[in-house]
Amino acid sequence: MLKGIIDGCLLAIIQKGEVYGYELAEKLEDFGFDSFSEGTIYPLLLRMQKEELVTSTLKKSTAGPKRKYYTLTPKGEIELGNFHNRWNILQVNVNNVLYSITDTEGEGKNE
Repeated sequence: MLKGIIDGCLLAIIQKGEVYGYELAEKLEDFGFDSFSEGTIYPLLLRMQKEELVTSTLKKSTAGPKRKYYTLTPKGEIELGNFHNRWNILQVNVNNVLYSITDTEGEGKNE
């Protein structure tokens, strides 16, 4: 279930400014996604690059080898907008189910 959600979250983080893989893992962890390592993120970034959602540029690092920084492409911006729309619909539908079930169960007890 998280697959598409993580993709959308990565696109949203990258939209805020170019970022490298390890930094993405740190940012996801800051947002509560603590089970995603660089090893999980890099295959997703590679796929997104093949799908032309992101581009990458090698840049000097202050410590160690060059880092690959990712930025959104126009196609990535569109996909992020589509993700927002799908997320909003999913959130509304899940909330409708959850609260409908809760409300229905609670109604019969008070009569």
